[in-house]
Amino acid sequence: MRTGLQIKIAETEADFEKIHRLNYRTFVEEIPQHEKNEDGRLIDRFHAENTYIIALDGETLIGMMAVRGKRPFSLDEKIKDLGNYLPAKRRVCEIRLLSVEKKYRGGPAFFLLMQRMSEHCDEQGYDYAVISGTTRQQKLYRHLGFRPFYPQVGKPGAYYIPMGASLEDFRERLGSLPCKEKG
Repeated sequence: MRTGLQIKIAETEADFEKIHRLNYRTFVEEIPQHEKNEDGRLIDRFHAENTYIIALDGETLIGMMAVRGKRPFSLDEKIKDLGNYLPAKRRVCEIRLLSVEKKYRGGPAFFLLMQRMSEHCDEQGYDYAVISGTTRQQKLYRHLGFRPFYPQVGKPGAYYIPMGASLEDFRERLGSLPCKEKG
C-alpha cells in the first residue's frame, strides 16, 4: 500500500507528548471518559507500561493505539473476575487508546495501525487480545473478529463492551478490511 504515513512504535519524548494530546482530544473532548483540564493533555495511568503504535503524517500524530500485556488490565477494574472470561492457554494483551484523528478516518491510517499491532503482538508472543470496544464502533470491532464476552460497562457518553479476539481470527479478518487511500 502506498501512503505518506509513517507507522512506528513511539519512542521519543516528542512522540509521547503528541500521544498525551491526542489522548486528551479523544477521551476527554470526543468521548467524555475523563475530566477536562487546562493543559489539554491526558497521560494514561499505564503509560510507563504501554507500547504505543502511532501513525504520523509528516510530524503530525494522526492515529495511535496502546498494547500492554501486563495485568491488571484496565478491564480488571471493570470486571471483577476477568480471568474467568479469558481463554486458557493463551498469551493475552490488552489493546487500548485506539484513536484516529477525524479527518483521517476512512483512510489507510486505521488499517496500517492494525497491521502494525498484529506484527507487534507476534513479536511479543501475544495470541489473544482484549479491548473495551466503544459502543459507537461495534460493527467495526466485530468485523475485525472481536466478540463480546461481558455486558456493557462504562458511563453515559462512554459505554464500552468488553471484547476479545484471537490473533488468528483478527489476521484473517484484517485482510478483508476495506481500506481506501485518500488522495
